[in-house]
Amino acid sequence: MDFEREPVAAGADWRSASRWGAAVLVAAAVVALVVALCVLLRAAVVPLLIAVLISALVEPVSRRLTARGLPRALAAATGCLLLVAVVGGALWVVVRLISDAASGLTASLQAAAERASGTDPFAQAVRGAASGLQQLGRSLGAGVVSGVLNGVGLAAQVLACGVLTLALAFFLLKDRALLVAALRRAAPAGQEEKVLGVAGTGYAAMSGFMRGTTIIAGIDAGFIALGLTLLGVPHALGLGALVFVGAYVPYAGAFLSGLTAVVVAFADGGLGEALWAFGIVLGVQALEGAILQPAVQSRTVQLHPAVVLLAISAGASLGGLLGTLLAVPLTAAAVGVVKQVRRW
Repeated sequence: MDFEREPVAAGADWRSASRWGAAVLVAAAVVALVVALCVLLRAAVVPLLIAVLISALVEPVSRRLTARGLPRALAAATGCLLLVAVVGGALWVVVRLISDAASGLTASLQAAAERASGTDPFAQAVRGAASGLQQLGRSLGAGVVSGVLNGVGLAAQVLACGVLTLALAFFLLKDRALLVAALRRAAPAGQEEKVLGVAGTGYAAMSGFMRGTTIIAGIDAGFIALGLTLLGVPHALGLGALVFVGAYVPYAGAFLSGLTAVVVAFADGGLGEALWAFGIVLGVQALEGAILQPAVQSRTVQLHPAVVLLAISAGASLGGLLGTLLAVPLTAAAVGVVKQVRRW
């Protein structure tokens, strides 16, 4: 009896595996088609994605203003303008600090390369790091100069994209109830609550991840800037600003900003100061991993480092710098959606 049932069970398992394989292939084809369409229509898709991120960040403020009796349209406009003011001010401070420190950082990197004149592995590593960071700075500078020379057309495109993004974010906040109703009507009969639950979970995961990343970036930058200032490292505020910006590109950004701080400390005070700077950066990263990440991101989707790195690589290959910045929050939203679907 047992021997007679084995082929049937094996056949059933094979049919089940075939169905799963076909489903995976169909899903992969759909994802590839969606990605291809997004790349083809990136002039419209990119502002929409950024608008979703903006609305996710502003939505708590807009909700509180509405609860205090402010009309929804005015609350949405106030939230968007407040975000523009905060982000614009932060970007101005970051760019000002980094640009003010740029010449000094270049000199520090050159001094580090000259100081590391030995043939031991550490000296070779310092020279390589200093040379690489200098080359990166020259590349960024060349890119900025090229952008300025190409100037007016690029500025017009950026301005148009910014206006479109803010308009989309405003309507996403103002007409949220209408969008939810439209999504309910578009959902298959009997599946309305599931579809709304999936959309809400993805939106909440993305907004929580972005808010958490901003909080952690500010704390990391503050602690590292304070530590470097107490250590006497030059351009500590500029290096802290670099840490804040780099936090939005997980792992890679922290590595590059921390490496820059250590190399500048080595150029200024030698091996001892570089080791202290390395200890400060390492301590702040340990604090982030042990306390900040669990405390701040505990209510959102926590992504495995391998998933984050793969998302960054895919985003960079598809969308360059903008794709790198959008990849992780969109992945957080996708993971939240998958977890919601698995509960069905």
